[in-house]
Amino acid sequence: MGDDRLAKAQFGAWVGIVGNLALAGVKLAIGLAAKSQALIADSVHSASDVVGSVAVLIGLRAAERPPDADHPYGHGKAESIAAIIVSVLLAIVGFEIAMSSLKAFFAPLEAPGLLAVWAAIGSMIVKEWMFRYKYKLGKKLNSQSLIANAWEHRSDVYSSFAALVGIGGAIAGEWLGVAWMLYLDPAAGIFVSALVLKMAYSIMMESIHSTLDHVLHEEDTQKLRQAIEQVEGVLRIDSLRAREHGHYQIVDVKISVDPSITVLAGHQIGKRVKHTLLETFAEVRDVFVHVNPYDPAPRQKP
Repeated sequence: MGDDRLAKAQFGAWVGIVGNLALAGVKLAIGLAAKSQALIADSVHSASDVVGSVAVLIGLRAAERPPDADHPYGHGKAESIAAIIVSVLLAIVGFEIAMSSLKAFFAPLEAPGLLAVWAAIGSMIVKEWMFRYKYKLGKKLNSQSLIANAWEHRSDVYSSFAALVGIGGAIAGEWLGVAWMLYLDPAAGIFVSALVLKMAYSIMMESIHSTLDHVLHEEDTQKLRQAIEQVEGVLRIDSLRAREHGHYQIVDVKISVDPSITVLAGHQIGKRVKHTLLETFAEVRDVFVHVNPYDPAPRQKP
């Protein structure tokens, strides 16, 4: 299961690398030829996605490494770290786009060539497909880094649309003889930078939240509880904590059993609980079971 997941996730990352390289090259060439600041900014955005996809690829490989003495819970958080790297790269690119677009306001302006319009439209179509493919794959594989990378592609759709509006407005301004409309092209570049920075912030906050040993809320553990309660010999669940560790979960559970049974019998009940969770839930990577003697006195909710 791990090898199959890694292969699919790596293929998704390579789709991002190759696709972004091609788009960045085409948009940069057309942006320079058509003299469009918005399209050049958009090409830089796509180029940054290449670095992000490489970070995701490295994170995916690291996350699938088996547990070792230094990392007994595995390396699943490598994906969250990769997602944080992606967000930092996005923030840097957003800042750079803003600076270059601001400088364009103080340079002689002319309307971009019509080819820039078609480049922006083509970029929107390709990037929307890449977003849908990567997001669906990330959800299927429960990969935070792939989902973060997918949102990078969606931010490119928005930035290409903003570039399209700016380019189209500048061209229309030249045709109509309205000089101020020429500034719509660099203004679109600034709008693109704002979108990129917002996306970077959202990805970073979510990734940091997951990295800091996020525990699933009680409503999200109901299926785990139901599976444990169906195990023969379990009289009560005293506490249950399921921690997200990248794309998988580590479960810590305390159960109560009949105090009159042998230690061996209690141990076997604990093993059945562990095997039930591992076999029923693909996202559960490891389970730690603590067996308590049943006490009829009511316990506080964990």
